[in-house]
Amino acid sequence: ATRDMFHWISAAITFPAIAFSAKPFFLNAWSALSVRRLNMDVPIVLAIVLALITSLWETALSGHHAYFDAALALTFFLLAGRYLDHRTRAIARSAAEELAALEVPRALLVTEAGDREVPVAELTVGDYIRVRPGGRVPVDGEIAEGRSELDRSLRTGETLPVFAAPGQAVSAGEVNLTGPLIMRATAVGQDTSLHRMAELVAIAESGRSRYTSLADSAAKLYAPGVHILSALAFLGWLLWSGDMRVALNIAAAVLIITCPCALGLAVPAVTTAASGRLFSKGLLIKHSTALERLAEVDTVVFDKTGTLTEGTPKLTNPESYDRTQLSVAAALGQGSSHPLSVALIKAAEALGIEPAEVRDIQEIPGYGTQGTWDGRAVRLGRASWVGAPQAQQTAAWLSISGEEPYGFSFTDALRPGVEDVVAKLHDQGMDVILLSGDTTNAVERLAGELGIKNWVAEALPEDKANRVAGLARDGRKVLMVGDGLNDTAALAAAHVSISPATALDAARVASDIVLLGRDVTPIAEALQTARKATRRIRENFQIATAYNVIAVPLAIAGFATPLIAALAMSTSSITVSLNALRLR
Repeated sequence: ATRDMFHWISAAITFPAIAFSAKPFFLNAWSALSVRRLNMDVPIVLAIVLALITSLWETALSGHHAYFDAALALTFFLLAGRYLDHRTRAIARSAAEELAALEVPRALLVTEAGDREVPVAELTVGDYIRVRPGGRVPVDGEIAEGRSELDRSLRTGETLPVFAAPGQAVSAGEVNLTGPLIMRATAVGQDTSLHRMAELVAIAESGRSRYTSLADSAAKLYAPGVHILSALAFLGWLLWSGDMRVALNIAAAVLIITCPCALGLAVPAVTTAASGRLFSKGLLIKHSTALERLAEVDTVVFDKTGTLTEGTPKLTNPESYDRTQLSVAAALGQGSSHPLSVALIKAAEALGIEPAEVRDIQEIPGYGTQGTWDGRAVRLGRASWVGAPQAQQTAAWLSISGEEPYGFSFTDALRPGVEDVVAKLHDQGMDVILLSGDTTNAVERLAGELGIKNWVAEALPEDKANRVAGLARDGRKVLMVGDGLNDTAALAAAHVSISPATALDAARVASDIVLLGRDVTPIAEALQTARKATRRIRENFQIATAYNVIAVPLAIAGFATPLIAALAMSTSSITVSLNALRLR
């Protein structure tokens, strides 16, 4: 009577606990079965349900044994595995949604009666639109009036502004920096370049979701095997003994002791250990299958600006410049937010040089700034504006009345560890490609410096995505590393992707892994760790299989009591977890 009472108390505890705690497994199993598929949760749910039904039946018949504790232990271990699996994941929205958020909702339509604010959806091809300084271009078009500078990082990834004048094409999402512009719309709505980019990303994201994880691949073999064994054990004992109760007990023991728990822990235990190791090195794993996909990589594609380089111009050898001229340039730079002006100010501050007393500073949209110093006219800006020869590298020119123009050259400093990571990737047998929207001269110079033989310059977002997709069609497993909005489609199209923490939201969301620090060296180690992690996952599957080879005959023979089944299940789970910890 005491035993029966405690069995009923166990049932009262177990049923509500299982109904609430095992809900994720029930939902996942139903999702798989509803599309006629098997995943790891199907045998898990079957084991839990059969254990509960058998235990309830045994309790009602005043049986000696019940599996309530085994069902709860199974649920506990599996929930622990799910927690490990999700602990290091970042919450991610769709990168396509991030890009769609950049679309401008309203625009200033130029009419004969004056400017009128209208929804962008109402614009048609041929409309004239005013874009104020600091505003984002709402649709594709060409400049009709005005001169300014445009931030084209959305399209090219390059942070340096470009000169904008009448007749020049502009794209949705670009930012007008200095002067007012009037543009004529040439593409609106779904025809704009920004909308096409969002569509590219959405298509790439849906393609990646078709990747089958190692756990699901194992489930395709494991689940039918376990179900067949359990059914055969039930039929065999039913025919031999004629006792439905005994046969059902044996079938439940087979399902529990075959331990979907160990298989459920095989992947998350390893990915958590690997994720912890990589996190300590500066890499955050976001996607559940990122490590598995990273282990298959044979080609690494790098963006240039903001990925291999810092993405901000720095004055080359500041100490070599004349202090007076640097002082005047810094003073003129205070009248502009241009990246080169900002770099000049920072260089002067670092050397302890005070800006000169320049008066009447005025920014000329698209050209530079001008003013008066010591009674002489001074200008800082484009070579053509100050009468200087065009330089091959990034430069700003200072013109002082009565003197030859004086050039300041700039470089985009490399991120720490760039030379090291490229060399290590080559040592690992990786094909390294540099894919950039920057100019041919800049990309060729960097590729030569790093020893990268395969490089592409002046690539638009569509070019990057198409090239990555082309490599995939050729059977390559591509790791894409990029940071800009123009990299988003390529990041989503790649087999696996990494973006720096400094990347724009859409790029960071599209990537599987985030590089937390400035140093890119951990990328090479991540590939090695991923390969080790995949080996550990396969070892865990082998451990679980070996355990089943020993345990299943005992269960079928009827020697597995609920206590033995629960102990065996726990032992295999702990073994799998300890094997995963070897990664650390």
